[in-house]
Order: sequence, then structure tokens, then C-alpha cells
Amino acid sequence: MATDQTRERLVEVLTPPLLAMGLDLEAVELTPAGRRRVLRVAVDKDGGVSMDDVADATKEVSRLLDDPVASGDVMGEQPYTLEVTSPGTDRPLTLPRHWRRNEGRLVKATTRDGRTVRGRVLSHDDDGAVLDVDGTKSRLAYADVATAKVELEFNRKES
Repeated sequence: MATDQTRERLVEVLTPPLLAMGLDLEAVELTPAGRRRVLRVAVDKDGGVSMDDVADATKEVSRLLDDPVASGDVMGEQPYTLEVTSPGTDRPLTLPRHWRRNEGRLVKATTRDGRTVRGRVLSHDDDGAVLDVDGTKSRLAYADVATAKVELEFNRKES
């Protein structure tokens, strides 16, 4: 099974049980590492994930993948190392839930026409977000966004 097919099958197998735990499957990455493979699974939820959430997700993913019937033997016989984590601050904002989870944070977006927008997420809906761009409210449609990420702020002063 090709890596892309394996990744797609992993998403199919892991999404429902993780959703049942209140977690969103944000990323699945399968990379070769010598004779083994490394399977990285990123999970998230509103309010962020705790270490307990990551530990519980690790147990569930491991349980599923160790059961060839439950997983459809998606990982096969080749050994692998499992890493379950949160997406991290450098994750691109690609879905409405990503914008929701980053309300109040500073984001930098590049639009499909090459314009750069930097502002604080004030609100969001299924189609776009409203940003405070230098004191002015600016609506940004998700369909117009080529890339967007949260910008890290150190020593932010609350206004």
C-alpha cells in the first residue's frame, strides 16, 4: 500500500474513535526511518489538548493499530514508532475550527492575490474571520486565503 493510501486509510480508521473522545484529528504523517516508520498523529480540541488527552489518544490509537481487524491491518507488518502530539503553533489555519481556536490571537495571512494581512482574530464563522488590522475591522474570507498562521507574541500587553 502506498504511503498516501496508507495515510488516507489511517485518517478513516482514526477519525471516528478520536472524535468520540472529543478530539479532532489534525494531521497524520507517516515517514520512513531506516527499517521502521514513524507515525505522527496530531490531535486538537477547543481549549487545547492536555497531556492527559495526548496520553489517552496515544492509548486509543495504539489499541486500534494493534488490532488488525479494527484497523484493517493498515500498518501491516513493518515496525513503526507512534508519536501523538498537538499540532503546535506553526500549524497553518486551514479550517474554520482553526480560526475559532485562535480567536484573540494575532495571525498573518497571505491571500490568493498575494496581499499580506496581519491582524487579531475578533470573530469567525463558517465562511471567514473578522480581523482587527491596525484598529480597523477587516473581513477575510477563507476562500481568499492562500496561507495563514498564528504569529507568536511574547510579552503581549492586554488592552
